Amino acid sequence: MLDGLDFPNAFGPLRPTPDGRHSLAEIAWRSLAALLLALASLGCSRASSTPSSGGDAEGFETLELRYEGGVGVTFPELAEDLGFLAPIKLSFVGSSISGPHNIQSVVTGDTDFGGAFNGAVIKLFAARAPIQAVIGYYGVDQQTWSGFYVLDDSAIKSPRDLIGKKIAVNTLGAHSEFILKEYLLRNGLSREEVSQVTLVVIPPINGELALRQRQVDVATLGGILRDKALERGGIHPLFTDHDLFGAFTAGSYVLTKEFIRDNPKTTRKFVEAVARAIAWAQTTPREEVVARFEKIVAKRARNEDASALRYWRSTGVAGKGGLIAESEFQVWIDWLVRDGELKQGQVQRSELYTNEFNPFWKGGP
Repeated sequence: MLDGLDFPNAFGPLRPTPDGRHSLAEIAWRSLAALLLALASLGCSRASSTPSSGGDAEGFETLELRYEGGVGVTFPELAEDLGFLAPIKLSFVGSSISGPHNIQSVVTGDTDFGGAFNGAVIKLFAARAPIQAVIGYYGVDQQTWSGFYVLDDSAIKSPRDLIGKKIAVNTLGAHSEFILKEYLLRNGLSREEVSQVTLVVIPPINGELALRQRQVDVATLGGILRDKALERGGIHPLFTDHDLFGAFTAGSYVLTKEFIRDNPKTTRKFVEAVARAIAWAQTTPREEVVARFEKIVAKRARNEDASALRYWRSTGVAGKGGLIAESEFQVWIDWLVRDGELKQGQVQRSELYTNEFNPFWKGGP
């Protein structure tokens, strides 16, 4: 599996910063990808070789799916609560720190499914990780979006003002980094100038404080964190991801190809259940969706603050039931090719994602 793979140059040559040094973030990403691929090639994916539990009379190969959760309620959790996933059950193994980490856990076999920004999925796939995206699960629309916020008295008024400034993001190589770089490049900055904008990894919950204390010049904020920060005043968006792209599905759930091969009925059941849950949330009044989320959080008793759920506005998913549109991956493939991180033709969409398990594909119900 690793034959012919040259790390750290799997994504193309390492590009030095203006002072001649290499990006530590880029080196770290490539080194981690190499480790994940080595683990995968040695058969460490427990998802395919050692199912969490045996099958049942209906023919499902496994009845338990391990996953990492996060703040709020995920669509697989909603699917389970609505009864769409039965008899398969979810097994919570802990909270995810980021999308890239979430899908890396799938490759290493620590979980059975995970989700991340589509650009991060492409990069891991391009590094020969044996994954395939099967359904979209988060995105951007008029109700759900993220912005890049500055203080009202900030001297930053335009894209070029960001040169030499610090921007808080939740992780590198994911949604916020791609959106920011696209914003800068669209507005005429050279790649050398873009490299002079510093990304600082800060947990989202601390982003507003870092901005107000002037530890960073810009903070990415979305959802409840954005809304509460705006209620306190004194900040405004420089731009938003919706400004750049309009409505689009931004991230997908992935499974390993081995899992799909060895668990075809479980795979179909999982995707169908999540698709039905997304469609339910897309068509059900917001108040009813929030009430269901609150019920789920109360029932699972993880000592969570359910007040954040009242800030939920929409699924943000563009396609019915999480259907993946070609453009939602192609835009980032093209971006990575232009950026020199991928070679033309290196990633084949037919291998990268599939809608075949989604019941809404080809005009389904």
